[in-house]
Amino acid sequence: MNTTTFTHRLGKRSGKVGALLGLLFLSAGHALALPTIIIDAGHGGHDLGADDSLVYEKHINLDVARRLERTLNELGFRTVLTRQTDDFIPLDTRADIANKQRNALFVSVHFNSSWKTKVTGIETFHHDSQSREFAEMVQRYLVKNIGAENRGVKTASFLVLRKTRHPAVLVEGGFVSNDTERAAMMDPLYRQVVADSIARGVVDYANAHRF
Repeated sequence: MNTTTFTHRLGKRSGKVGALLGLLFLSAGHALALPTIIIDAGHGGHDLGADDSLVYEKHINLDVARRLERTLNELGFRTVLTRQTDDFIPLDTRADIANKQRNALFVSVHFNSSWKTKVTGIETFHHDSQSREFAEMVQRYLVKNIGAENRGVKTASFLVLRKTRHPAVLVEGGFVSNDTERAAMMDPLYRQVVADSIARGVVDYANAHRF
């Protein structure tokens, strides 16, 4: 798929974003008590994350995290960001920030990289059984709304997932190393759709478990 085709597919979905948010408001209104959402923008500071052609993952992560925060705040959720600026935050500190919260969910925002530049797609990771359903809900909306390749829900022992005591997921929202996906993620619309799709997964999980 070339960049024009991918952007066109996102453009077709842009008209659905308003409807998506409407559904989010409707769903959130039925929750008994909304959990706090810890939003972790991966990397930061000297830790660039994936990078290619002067595009740095750390910046994309933070932008999506801020967009996700805005969407969730509008829905009535309390949010906590592990970083709000381009700073390096150790992984243990990120987990500590999460574990200070009660009645919470944890989302770590990342974008991927591979030495195989043709590799594309979105995947969502979890560490334990309590988080698998959460990961599946987030992954379902990401794939549906973006139309990218579904790389699946996977188990991983990433420190922020392993040490966070709440249901926790880590999203990889596309490959910086792929020309088409890198161009797409530079579009604010793509980043907003990623944020809104994660938000929908959060709402569905919160409703399902009656927080």
